[in-house]
Parts: sequence; structure tokens; C-alpha cells
Amino acid sequence: MTSIILAGGKSSRLGRNKALQTIGGKTLIQWIVDRLAILSTEIIIATAHGEAIPCSSAVTIRTVADVYPGKGPLGGIHAGLMASSSSRAIVVSCDIPFLSVGLLKYMTQICPAFDVVVPRIKDKIEPLCAVYSQNCLAHLQKLLEQDKRQIRKLFSMVKVKYVEEDEINRFDPEHLSFFNINSQAELERARKLAAEKGWSS
Repeated sequence: MTSIILAGGKSSRLGRNKALQTIGGKTLIQWIVDRLAILSTEIIIATAHGEAIPCSSAVTIRTVADVYPGKGPLGGIHAGLMASSSSRAIVVSCDIPFLSVGLLKYMTQICPAFDVVVPRIKDKIEPLCAVYSQNCLAHLQKLLEQDKRQIRKLFSMVKVKYVEEDEINRFDPEHLSFFNINSQAELERARKLAAEKGWSS
């Protein structure tokens, strides 16, 4: 199973590269790599121009550039799936450090019958903590060429399995997998949370 980390954003709200901010002595992207390496044989980091982001793992890590730069997460998903050696891949953004390995594993186990497996809590969908199939590539390309950047548009074109709240709660009752960091206040909250739970480097 390949994992794809989307790290092509401008981090405009935080004002600096989110992926390199630290929690408990470890960068956000390293937190994510460490969790994905438990499930993956390959990790792909999708960035706007293929710029490297420092991180390490026993699993192979590759960096790829967006084929359609400036198109947001949809462009990163497309570039990652294009480069993936697996037919399906876990896709996550670079700013959600508290991923539940159990939840991700569960999603990979139910994914073969679907093109996308995505968590849903009430009416809120989490498309940047999901599993995508390479069957999505042609649809992604079509959307990108039409400059349609909403991931929900893809979902209307492919076979989607929604992982509902009761399923998510079995693995991640606090929904920390979806705690994303866009601001300094959220970064400080994440640092406090990691300290309270005894999570560190």
C-alpha cells in the first residue's frame, strides 16, 4: 500500500511551512510519516514543484511535483496517484499529525470494492484522510483540465464508500485524525494535546 502526503499548500494562514513545524520535538510531516510507515511500503510526498521536505523512514520516500500546479489538493492527489506503484493509496494532508493507524488500516481493508473510501461525520466529509484508487485518475485529470478543484465533484463520478461516525469511533473516538493545523493557535493546541497524552519524539 502506498501513502501520499499532500504538502503543496502555501501555508498562508500560518505564514510559514506547516510541514516543518514541530510538536514534541518532531516535525508535522515526520509525525505523519512515522504513522504511515506502519501501513505502507512506499510514501510519496506531493509538493507544488517537487521540492524536498526533510523527513526520514525505513520505508521508501519519494517527492513528486504537481502535474497541474496551483490546483490545490486535487492536483496533489492526481500527482501522487500517478506516481504510486500501488493501485490504491492512503491520501492525507501534511497538517494532521495525530492520524489513527487503526482507522487507516480499517479503511484500506474495505477499499478494494470502491474507488474512494472517505470518513464522514454527520455531513462533514474528510477527503484529505482517505483512500483513493488509480481508477480516479482519468476523472481527476478531467476536473483539473476544466479547473474544477472541489474534491466533492470527483465523488459524484466514482464509487465512494463513506466511513460513518460509529465506525470511526471504534478506532478514533476523539476524531484526532482530523485535527488539522492552519494557525499558530491550532499549533499550540496540538503541542498541548501531545504533551497531555505523553506523545513526543
